[in-house]
Amino acid sequence: MESAYMLISCEIGEEQSIYSKLKEIPEIKNCLITYGSYDIVAEFVTDSASQINKIIMSKIRKLPKIKSTITLRVTN
Repeated sequence: MESAYMLISCEIGEEQSIYSKLKEIPEIKNCLITYGSYDIVAEFVTDSASQINKIIMSKIRKLPKIKSTITLRVTN
């Protein structure tokens, strides 16, 4: 299993909308709205590192109103 956290910065006022869309992605296990430099923290788990890349590129970064992301991969 591969785990990662993503810090997401979005357009002002879009936090709840993006949060709702992220919760629909099966690989996302936890999602929190935060306050500060980043608006949302999402935790996701996949079977492989290549799946992490696929989720990031095809499901998360394609969501409208996201300004930037930082991915933190978890190693064991």
